[in-house]
Amino acid sequence: MTSGHDETQGGQRSCCSPARSGEQQLPERLLEPPENSAVASEPVVSGPRHQIEQVLLDGGVFAMGDSSGDRNPGDGEGPVHRVRIGPFGIDATSVTNADFARFTASTGYRTEAETFGYSAVFHLALKAAPSDIMGPATGTPWWLGVRGADWRHRGGPLDEPTGLDDHPVVHVSWNDAMAYCGWAGRRLPTEAEWEFASRGGLDAARYPWGDELLDGDSWRCNIWQGRFPVSNEISDGHLFTAPARSFQPNGYGLWQTVGNVWEWCADWYDPQYYGRSPAVDPQGPGEGSTRVMRGGSYLCHDSYCNRYRNAARSSNTPDSSSGNTGFRTVAL
Repeated sequence: MTSGHDETQGGQRSCCSPARSGEQQLPERLLEPPENSAVASEPVVSGPRHQIEQVLLDGGVFAMGDSSGDRNPGDGEGPVHRVRIGPFGIDATSVTNADFARFTASTGYRTEAETFGYSAVFHLALKAAPSDIMGPATGTPWWLGVRGADWRHRGGPLDEPTGLDDHPVVHVSWNDAMAYCGWAGRRLPTEAEWEFASRGGLDAARYPWGDELLDGDSWRCNIWQGRFPVSNEISDGHLFTAPARSFQPNGYGLWQTVGNVWEWCADWYDPQYYGRSPAVDPQGPGEGSTRVMRGGSYLCHDSYCNRYRNAARSSNTPDSSSGNTGFRTVAL
């Protein structure tokens, strides 16, 4: 496979998702991780609130970072370094619309997209009146700020999706994901835990299933096929999100860690962090301005954004949301 690279400074927020401009102060309870958020010594299955099937991992040592030469300049996918991860339990899938609906119904929680009144929508997914289109994101005109776009209305206020309960929830910020975790008694995975789980036991492999993108002529994940960002051949069957249990799970039983939707991680993002990362259960930098996102999305394409790989990294501000970003959780 020939990899095309995005030469944007830092490699961030290109096809991935645009940052929200402006800041919003949230209650402290939503900004801080849940208590006792260290890696559990014994995996714990989810409780009655969080109903996603769990994969219980014993942990181990793996090579973290890009071993195949596909890294994007500035993303900080190197140097490759050995990391030991303790045991933990992780969701088999990303959090779905049905899961998130139980949370909002129980708590009355409103996402940041709902509070701000807008979110980022990919131009081909737009379902909004012209008066609700705030304009394109700077440098990425395929992303539109749309009033009324949120997790219930992926394309904008005219979008009333049905039959999407089993799709990953999108238009959720890092802060929204943390609020869900607080309610469910969960936490977000560290970046190291996420990569260990995504690899599915295949150390140094490019993808969760190995090094080849296709299985013959068949797609193994939901990414862009065609000429980004103007035409998608939809040869994998999905223009936007796919159901969370689509394609095949990896060797650990995790579904779609790459492609489909970006997944928030707990860590602050620093492209230089791997050079000083601890060898055991790294927790990420102590501070920063953006949070790590992993896995790529249905918008990733080799000619522009090849971040649908185990080692690929990106980030965004904790209050940003878009139509291709969701999350999965791990046990406390």
